[in-house]
Order: sequence, then C-alpha cells, then structure tokens
Amino acid sequence: MTFTTHSNNQKPMNTLHRTLAAIGVVLLGTMLMAAGALAQSAWKQHDMNRPRPPVVTPPIQSLPVPAPADAVVLFDGSDLSQWQATDGTPTRWEVADGAMISVAGAGYIQTRQAFGDVQLHVEWAAPTPVEGTSQGRGNSGVFLMGLYEVQVLDSYDNETYADGQAAAIYGQYPPLANAARPPGQWQTYDIFFRRPRFSPSGGLLEPARLTVVHNGLVVQNNAELWGPTNWLQSLPYQPHPDKLPLAFQDHGNPVRYRNIWLRELPEHQPEPPADAYTEATVTISPEELEHFVGKYGIWEVRREQGRLQMNFYGPLFLDLIPHSPTRFSLKHTAGTVEFDVDANGDPQGLTFYLGGSTYPAKRME
Repeated sequence: MTFTTHSNNQKPMNTLHRTLAAIGVVLLGTMLMAAGALAQSAWKQHDMNRPRPPVVTPPIQSLPVPAPADAVVLFDGSDLSQWQATDGTPTRWEVADGAMISVAGAGYIQTRQAFGDVQLHVEWAAPTPVEGTSQGRGNSGVFLMGLYEVQVLDSYDNETYADGQAAAIYGQYPPLANAARPPGQWQTYDIFFRRPRFSPSGGLLEPARLTVVHNGLVVQNNAELWGPTNWLQSLPYQPHPDKLPLAFQDHGNPVRYRNIWLRELPEHQPEPPADAYTEATVTISPEELEHFVGKYGIWEVRREQGRLQMNFYGPLFLDLIPHSPTRFSLKHTAGTVEFDVDANGDPQGLTFYLGGSTYPAKRME
C-alpha cells in the first residue's frame, strides 16, 4: 500500500514520507490504525464547535532573538544553503529583505540536515495585505521530523477550527491561548520537541512530545502526540529513523520566515559507569554502631533497626551505609559521612561531604 498522506492543504505530503514508505513505513489499514493509535480527544477533528482558546495579547518582545552559541543556524537571512526541496533539488522558495518566503506551488522546503530532539526558534509573519479567510489566510506549518506539525496561520481576528489555528498541533491540540499578532508583524515560535521512541522490533515506547511558546506565551505544554499530524486523518505511529529533516509547508500563501535556529538536545541523560557505585560495604555490630549515636552540630545520628540514620535539616533521616569502621555513604545519594574518632574509638565529630563541599561538625555533649 502506498504511503501517501495529505496535509491541511489537501495536497500529497512531501517526498520524505514516500521515502519512509520505501524503508518499510507502511500503513496497514484501518485495523492497525485502531490498534496503534494512542488515546485521542473526544472532539472530532476540525470541529467548528470545539471551543476556541481565549485571545491573549502577547507581551512586547525584542526581536530578532539572537541564536545561542551552541545553536545550528538554519537561516540567517542571507541564503537557503541549509535547505532544499523534499525531492533533494534546489528549493523554489525565495529570499527577500532577510526573510525566506513560501512561493505558491513550490512545495515543502526541508533542511538538508536531519534532527531528532530539538529546541527550535522560528520567527514568522503572515502576509499583507490580508487575503482569504479561515485556513486560506496566511497558512503554512512547521513540521518536526517532517511528520509532526505546529500550525502556522494568520489567527488574528480570523475564525477557523480550534485545532487548526496558529500554534495548534494540527488536528490534535488547539493552543492554550490565541497569542497571534496582526498580519505583517513578526511572531515567534519557541518549540521544544522530543521525538517518539521505538523498540528494536518497531513498537512504540514513548510518543512524541511538544511544548510550544508563541510570542512569549506557553500554548502547548508538553503535549503528547497520538501520532503524525494530518488533514482528515488520525494516523498511528509507524517506526521511523531517529533523525529526519525539519520541513516548512507551502500552502499557497506567501508566509515569511526569518532567524531560524535550533539546538540539538541530548537523546539520553549520561549513565554512570557500570562500576561507579560498587564500593564494598562492611558489617558493624550494633554495639559499635551505638557509639556514633548523638548530636553533631545541627544534625542527629540515630540507630534504627540495626543501622545508622542521619537527619538533614528537618525530620528527614537517611540511612548510612558503612564502607569502613568510620566512613559511611548516604543511601541513594553521592554524599558521604566520615566520623572523627579518638584513640578509644569514640566519635568526636563528623565531616559531611556532598557536591564538592565539606561540612564539618563537632559532637555535642
């Protein structure tokens, strides 16, 4: 079955999707769609009766927003060297006055580089003079991985369905607020995207997630996508590469974009080495442990159920794990406690080590 989808301009989706079909990303029909879809809204897609988000006047912003030092600058106003058409040929989008402009009939534009988890900054402006209404007015879209769309639309005093207005996750989630500026004014999207995770066998481990800040207002808050966005379809996830190009939509309207940059986010938090926490422990008799019980400055050490515990700034007591007759670590933390003992083995104080800092305390009488 050919993998063809349609966006909200009712035109076949880009060649990226057909490429995915060639590597096995195939829709398996209605049965698979029902089985593979995540929980969805009770609202039907594009329902005009769905409540519109409240209109909120966005704050004044200082634009353009400069790219941070570690950003990948995708468009700085000078050329489209980072971009191409979805079939790999040069794009027919235009550059004028520091902006790249969607050209009717030119098709989608996508990055030459592929990305996964990102922080993306986009500045865009709806065309003037105003032409058209609803979805025919200032329509474009930002497609993360070419599959997951944050809608671009002139939503300033423009009635349309809630899940298709500016900053909607198209066909899935309306924005929490309509933060649109008037057409012709520059607007900002700051998008935080976590790609979906798939198992080696192709099963969905984690859905994609999107947070969107539109003109300084949070309008999508860690929204969990139930699959790729699409027009008139609710598609289930299909396994795809960990990185795919970013794409912008040609919907026939001359929407302008400028100052496009992103930061690639780490796919995983670093894990400690396998032997990082394998320090040997020792056994200390209850009688010996009892010697350590007492007050040490602002802290208290007690014996509870055959082990030492120490409190930290309040009622919280943490277990102390013995690694030598005088050295203990805090369970589940990287903190350590070293007791200072005299010639008779009686503690005179302790030193608490945590986060590169040292906290000595004398034992109180």
